[in-house]
Amino acid sequence: MNKVIAILLLNVSLSALAQPAKEIMYVGTYSVRGSEGIYVFEFDRKAGTMHQIQSVSNTKSPSFLAVHPSGNYLYSVNEGADKTGGVSSYAIDRKTGKLTYLNSQSSMGAGPCHISVDHTGKTAFVSNYGGGSLTVLPIKTDGTLSAATDTVQDAGSGPNAQRQEKPHVHSATLAPDNRFVYVADLGLDRLNIFAVDPKASTVKPAAVPYTTVKPGSGPRHFTFHPTGKYAYLVEEITSAVAVFSRDAKTGALTLIEDNVKTLPADFNGQNTSADIHIDPSGKFLYQSNRGYNALAIFSIGNDGKLTKVGDQPTEGKTPRNFLIDPKGEFIFVANQESDTITIFKRDQKTGKLTYTGQSVKVPAAVCVIMPNL
Repeated sequence: MNKVIAILLLNVSLSALAQPAKEIMYVGTYSVRGSEGIYVFEFDRKAGTMHQIQSVSNTKSPSFLAVHPSGNYLYSVNEGADKTGGVSSYAIDRKTGKLTYLNSQSSMGAGPCHISVDHTGKTAFVSNYGGGSLTVLPIKTDGTLSAATDTVQDAGSGPNAQRQEKPHVHSATLAPDNRFVYVADLGLDRLNIFAVDPKASTVKPAAVPYTTVKPGSGPRHFTFHPTGKYAYLVEEITSAVAVFSRDAKTGALTLIEDNVKTLPADFNGQNTSADIHIDPSGKFLYQSNRGYNALAIFSIGNDGKLTKVGDQPTEGKTPRNFLIDPKGEFIFVANQESDTITIFKRDQKTGKLTYTGQSVKVPAAVCVIMPNL
């Protein structure tokens, strides 16, 4: 009898191990058109579908999200929170993926639009677009945020009088080695480079403190190649991408291609580029275009340089952020103005995309993320 019970328990354990872990996705939104705040979905990889399991009330436009490296906490900027902006923390139930609100802190600047967490999970970096500043907040062991320990205020302007009348810090991206953070300022056409002290939650200018791109281009989002040798910058205003090589010791960037066009030559409409990601293999780069409403697709050469492969319509209006799933099989696009997330199957050999016919309704969806655990 004991042997039978033991065999049954073993079978149950093996069955549990065989069950695929839930794949949870989080969607940030603007507080318009009935948005409830942050939406939680479960992704069915076999069916290629998303199923909503929760919405978390936040009326202050939790537009951009980041997950703690432990997978236990989620953070949102509150872009519409008062004059100084805000940041919120949430606990993640690892069994269900559902969120529970923990606390909030001031972002110390207007219009926070981007948040990132260092690889140790001890520090959060918030980009204040309206305030033109970077704010650094410590993260406690329980996942809650402490008040800011460091801020860096940019000063100056760019040649585009409408978009670059003052600094507009748009993103802060951690280097693969966690030693540096790269801060894109749309208003100054500049990437600021800071050395990071994650224990003290402070930053200081790196030995080479910044690099510049073509005047009027408007730096927005930034990403690293999986090798860490190259990095890529969205130039929002000119709908282009800049390519850099990176010195891992000093953090310095060297521009090797600037203002690489992402739009078809015959497109004459209004457009601004938004998000940028590289597939897990490091072979293809994707950049979203709002106005043309498509993802530009590039192949990446051994020298880091780009070759245009094509464009994929996003089946929606105003694609903001998008997600390449950790396995590189699917791309999910947040279409802000059509209130949808559209799902595409990805050909891992060619980099090209096929619309699956699947989409979900999310009011003013602007950010979609999936923990890579």
